[in-house]
Amino acid sequence: MINPYPFFGCSADTLDYALFRPNSGVFDEMTNLHYTNMLDGQLDATYSAMKLLGFTDVEIVIAETGWPSNGDEGQFGVDAESASQYNGNLMRHVTSGVGTPLMPNRTFETYIFALFNENLKPGPTCERNFGLFQPDLTPVYDIGILRPTARTNFPSNPTPVDAPAVSPMAPVLPQPEGKRWCLPKTGAEVEYLQRNIDYVCGLGLDCKPIQEGGACFLPNTVRAHAAYSMNAYYQAMGRNDYDCDFAETGAITTVDPSYGRCMY
Repeated sequence: MINPYPFFGCSADTLDYALFRPNSGVFDEMTNLHYTNMLDGQLDATYSAMKLLGFTDVEIVIAETGWPSNGDEGQFGVDAESASQYNGNLMRHVTSGVGTPLMPNRTFETYIFALFNENLKPGPTCERNFGLFQPDLTPVYDIGILRPTARTNFPSNPTPVDAPAVSPMAPVLPQPEGKRWCLPKTGAEVEYLQRNIDYVCGLGLDCKPIQEGGACFLPNTVRAHAAYSMNAYYQAMGRNDYDCDFAETGAITTVDPSYGRCMY
């Protein structure tokens, strides 16, 4: 478990590199690898040290990382927009499955520091302002995790592109232009789909339609119930591509999967 912080390692010249923005990158002469963001460099530096000691089979967990939304006078890149960009891009990067140059094709369990700003914490202003929310529970900015009813005019990091569509689970029905739904990927294992159901329903979203007697209870299969619950989460969170990831078990479709009285 490591605490990589590009914020503490960057300068005004490397701000784009630290925030996952478009940049020329860094070429590592030792490995002949090209890095496009500082976090990957920090993760691979840790991996290289572990490999030298013979620990190549130990998974790396990002136990802390984040970016402050407010700081002292003269600090560069310390504002809500930069913090939103870092945490939003971080979330997409570590769950994308791309990995790093030395650790390709993997995701990283990651914890953002912090949930709340700490208005009683001593030290520099930036140390008290790493939170996604203020101490009074109001959002500092939105990185795509707020429900639509909680969103307001915060700096945001928009979703870049549409995800590919998947085959429909039900007959094609007319749908509003541009609307999308989230469904389980073909071949997704039942165990993982059940976890998705438990997660979504555990958040307090309305899962009554897939309970016995509900409009979407039949067919009574894990896959069908996962389709409804995963889509409910996707719609509630604002239909961002990453809200349909579900550990790479979800995919987006433009075909309405609704059937009978079961409305998605």
